[in-house]
Amino acid sequence: MKLTYAELSSAGTVRSQNEDFLGFWDSADENEQATRGAVAIVADGLGGHGNGEVASRLAVETAIRVFCEAAPATTDNQLLSRIFKAANLAVYDEGMHAGGVDRMATTLTVSLFRRKEIAVGHVGDSRSYLIRQQQIRQLTSDHTFAAMQLKMSLISKAEAASSNMRNMLTRSIGHDPTVQVDYSRHVLRSGDVVVQCTDGLHGSIPEHEILDVVNRMRPSVACEHLVQLAEKRGSQDNISVQIVRVENVPRVGYYRGAVAYLATPAVPASADVQAGQVLDERFEILDVINRSAMSSVFKATDLKTGAHVALKVPLPSLEGDPAAFARFQREEEIGRSLDHPSVLKILPVDEKEKSRPYIVMELLEGQTLEQRMLRTKPFPEDEALRIVGQVCDALGYLHQREIVHRDLKPQNIMLCHDGSLRIMDFGIAKAGASRRLTFGGFSPTMGTPDYMAPEQVKGQRGDERTDLYSLGAILYEMATGHVPFEGPNAFAVMNARLVGDPPAPRSYNPALRPQVEEIILHSMAREPADRYQSAADMRADLDHPDAVVVTGRVTRLTLPTEWKNRWRTVRIGVITALVPIVLFLLLWLLMSRR
Repeated sequence: MKLTYAELSSAGTVRSQNEDFLGFWDSADENEQATRGAVAIVADGLGGHGNGEVASRLAVETAIRVFCEAAPATTDNQLLSRIFKAANLAVYDEGMHAGGVDRMATTLTVSLFRRKEIAVGHVGDSRSYLIRQQQIRQLTSDHTFAAMQLKMSLISKAEAASSNMRNMLTRSIGHDPTVQVDYSRHVLRSGDVVVQCTDGLHGSIPEHEILDVVNRMRPSVACEHLVQLAEKRGSQDNISVQIVRVENVPRVGYYRGAVAYLATPAVPASADVQAGQVLDERFEILDVINRSAMSSVFKATDLKTGAHVALKVPLPSLEGDPAAFARFQREEEIGRSLDHPSVLKILPVDEKEKSRPYIVMELLEGQTLEQRMLRTKPFPEDEALRIVGQVCDALGYLHQREIVHRDLKPQNIMLCHDGSLRIMDFGIAKAGASRRLTFGGFSPTMGTPDYMAPEQVKGQRGDERTDLYSLGAILYEMATGHVPFEGPNAFAVMNARLVGDPPAPRSYNPALRPQVEEIILHSMAREPADRYQSAADMRADLDHPDAVVVTGRVTRLTLPTEWKNRWRTVRIGVITALVPIVLFLLLWLLMSRR
């Protein structure tokens, strides 16, 4: 099995030390790799128990030692059992050296890559995900009180994500001399990606964003991006991630119970477009520009005109998916109807000439606003106003044609080398005669938590002012270097914009003019009626900020409160504690009657 591995661990922006520890082992020898396999390990030390960084390192180093010393013929479950027993005793014994005074513990998630499978052993609340094309699946279950309440249907998934009990573990390595371990096995395919991370990352970034980042970036770049995103979201813990991309899975057979590796076909069957091909005898594929969970974008030469273009091709697995294909068709239909210098151009191609679905677009040279924002914090004020003003022009053009983008974010804004920009990705845009439209509530495919308007979160109707809220959130981040709302997870971020306002922009950047702060807060008003009513109105203020009247919005800001969540947590905790007591009393009554 050929693997590409990357990792990154950060103390984060709150903790002074990093109590996470990562480990990976793979042999450079093909024969040894084929018989022994590879192992990826993530551990999150529990600082509350003391010496968390010692516990996590000891657990990982012990796990790798046991893995390397085991006979290659050892079964997956046997090997995982040995690893967890040895790691648990090593951490427990280390904690007992001082008479139990310096107790320590850690989470531990171990993934074995052997033959054509992944075998996972797990204790704690770190996570292992399997990404296969456009889908992401969690392979582990969190061992926390909040997860236990969720299983008992006492709380919802959103409530579990924001519960104060989400970090209270029910199992850990080293706390007791024995430990209960979860085991699972899964068959792998070429192109699969396994992501392992601590709660500092998965608590701040929802699954659909992990899927998007991993599918469109190299493992090393994806690790860096995910850690930076978690830090930007205000993660309160250490942040660690491992990404293992399965480049090739061997063909495995069995003869009299022994593993036999079969010859791999010289040319793998694939319906995907590859560099070097000529599509429909017209478009010569030169290179891959970007990959996502839905499609691939290629640089190509139009042999008919000699011009370079970009081709967006849906993944083969999605061509038969009605919902995904409808989104792809919507993007092309809307794009072909638009003609504005700040909107990505879709080039017309006769559908009869296409052998498969794809979109031909202008080829852009530059960087996304997201990439620029990662390097420039905060933006120079005049430059931020200029860029947002250009986006306003494009939005005004779209809104006049009754098109609402619905997913405006820095990733969908391209800054070109010539100083122009383009709004891209109309996959979930809404076009129609009605000025009002209904959002289906928050879903993994609609909107990004950092830039969603409150009405999107609530699933209520929205209109052009929904795009203006998202643009205001982008301007907020450009001007301050911070996202408007920070929280321990995406659900908390979304809930915060429902019950409160963001911190005053000038609290982050005192050099910002009060008039610019007024523009930002005006566009980000919780109620659509209190926002700019059109992109033209917002553009007028962006062009002449000195003429903006400061109305004192900053003095009327209401920061999000969590008293309701705290009361709900107490109530749920009481119910959780009473359940076993009630069951015991019922059992006692039943036995006494007998």
